[in-house]
Amino acid sequence: MADGHVPVLPLLRRGLAAGALAGLATGLFSLLLAEPLMDRAIRLEEKRQESEHSHAAAAAAVTHHEELFSRSTQHFGLVVTAVVVGLALGVFFAVAHALVHRGSDTSARPWPRALTLAAAGFTGLSLLPGLRYPANPPGVGDAGTVGDRQAMWLAAVAIGVLGMVLARLVHVRLTAAGRGPAVAQTAVAATVVAVLLALFALPDNPDPVPVESTLLWDFRMLSFASHAVMWAVLGATFGALGLRALHERGTTTHRPDPVPTAA
Repeated sequence: MADGHVPVLPLLRRGLAAGALAGLATGLFSLLLAEPLMDRAIRLEEKRQESEHSHAAAAAAVTHHEELFSRSTQHFGLVVTAVVVGLALGVFFAVAHALVHRGSDTSARPWPRALTLAAAGFTGLSLLPGLRYPANPPGVGDAGTVGDRQAMWLAAVAIGVLGMVLARLVHVRLTAAGRGPAVAQTAVAATVVAVLLALFALPDNPDPVPVESTLLWDFRMLSFASHAVMWAVLGATFGALGLRALHERGTTTHRPDPVPTAA
């Protein structure tokens, strides 16, 4: 194309491919490392139920749960769900990439742009909300507070996303004003700190977490790690596919004309 812009459809295809690979990598990561911890958390939760209720009632509840979904079915569903989430995230990533770079050639500098967008996505959608409301093992939380906890989490995600948008605007404005990289980067860091302070102004999680500290720490660290795997693979794959498309496009553009042969 004359202006060098890449249509949205190729970006969406790239995002779907990168999202599928990122989801698969995250699902396998969770299956191999997080699921043993989940099994341990489930066993502890069953013991806690047995101590609070009669043994017969707890056993009946566990039997009913096993009849609905076995652990092997849950393991398979974990990987499938991760791939589906990765596909959706890949579409979101491609659209965000097109919007952020709509005023320039979207095919330029694919590798650093993809990694920067992935880092911003991880920070705004995973890291900052997760610092305010860390993940808890299954079975933790009162069913009556589910709506409140979901609303608080969505508010944290919204603040995180708006914070990343604000950080980019600050960086663009300062760079356009001729300020040096040190000033722009310091301003971005200050913006992130302000966003984190805003997040901690949200209400605390209303439910206690009756889980041993070691298990809780391990579970939360693995939760952060799985998010990091998702965003890292998504950004790296999207950038690598962009590099390949740029290389193929350059090869096609600069292909020499065929040498005429004598009749």
